[in-house]
Amino acid sequence: KTAGYRLRSSRSEVMAATVRGLIIDGSSLQIALLPENQDAFIELCTLCQAVICCRVSPMQKAEVTNLVKERMGVVTLAIGDGANDVGMIMSAHIGVGVSGREGRQAVMADSFGASQ
Repeated sequence: KTAGYRLRSSRSEVMAATVRGLIIDGSSLQIALLPENQDAFIELCTLCQAVICCRVSPMQKAEVTNLVKERMGVVTLAIGDGANDVGMIMSAHIGVGVSGREGRQAVMADSFGASQ
């Protein structure tokens, strides 16, 4: 389904903006996480002040966390409040599970827990 798609980086266009942000959904993230696109995706993310991944699967949350951890060599923090966040919390260096409406699965997998 995603074969043949490649991210095109236009660094000059991105750098022309003073405030940069990225909002990416699950289907677009699927393409960005392909091995041949990961370098361009990380480069684009580092040019932004904020990156928001929305409507993504639990697996994609964990993949993004691992990609940032491995490619950027930074300490990662993941905060989640449900079972769909467990993979991301466990992939991060520091995981915070928030106990609330969605149950305690995130808290059971975290480094630190908090209640809403």
